Amino acid sequence: MTAYSGRGVHGQTVAALGARIVAGEIGDGVVLDLTELGRELDVSMTALREALKVLAAKGLVEARQKRGTYVRSREHWNLLDSDVIRWRSEAGDTAEVLRDLAEVRAVLEPAAASLAARRRTDEDLAELDAALADMRTAADPAAEVAADLRWHRGLLRATGNQMLTRMDVFIEPALRLRDALVHGSSADDPVPSHAAVVDAVRRGDPEAAAAAVSALLTKASHDVAEVIGESEGGR
Repeated sequence: MTAYSGRGVHGQTVAALGARIVAGEIGDGVVLDLTELGRELDVSMTALREALKVLAAKGLVEARQKRGTYVRSREHWNLLDSDVIRWRSEAGDTAEVLRDLAEVRAVLEPAAASLAARRRTDEDLAELDAALADMRTAADPAAEVAADLRWHRGLLRATGNQMLTRMDVFIEPALRLRDALVHGSSADDPVPSHAAVVDAVRRGDPEAAAAAVSALLTKASHDVAEVIGESEGGR
C-alpha cells in the first residue's frame, strides 16, 4: 500500500483493515500484530492506532490490557455504519445486505408516510416537490441518487418526528447499492411512483400514502432481484 500523509493515509488504512475484517480475511478473535500490520500497510504506528480507533467505534475491533487489539465477532459490528455496509457488499454480501435494508425500509417508510400525511407542513411539501423536480432533471447516476435521497429524507422530515428523521441511515446505503446494481438495466421513470406518495401526503390521506410507499419499495425490490438473480424473499 502506498503511504500518504494526513487524512489520506488514515482513511486508506481504515478502509484496508475494515474491508479485510469484514471479508473474514482477519478472523474473529484474532489479536492484531500492530508492528507487522504497520510494516505490511507501510504506515506509521500513529496512523495505524488512529485507524484502529475508527474501527473500534464501528465495533470491528477492541483493545484490552494484556490481550491487545483483537477482532470482534459480527454480533458486535455496527451493521448500520455506511462503511461496514459497503465492505459487506464488496465482500460478496450484496444480496443479503439489500434484503435486510429492504425489510427495514418496508417496516419504516410506510408508517413514516402515514405520519407525514397527518403532519406535513407547506414547507415539507415544497421540499418533496423540489426533490421530484430534481428527479425529473437528473442527468447521471449520481444526480439520480442525490434526488432520490433528498426525497426520502424529505418524507422522513415531514413526519415531524426527530428520531424518524435520523432513520435516513437506512435509506442512503440502500439507494447507493441499488443504483450500482440496477442503473442502466431499467428504463422505468421513478417520478410517477414518488409523485403518488406526495399526492397522498398532500391530500392528508395516511392510508393512501402508506400504500403508495409500499408499492414503491416493492418495485425497487423486484428491480434488484432481477439484477442479482435472487428470488423474492429468498434467503
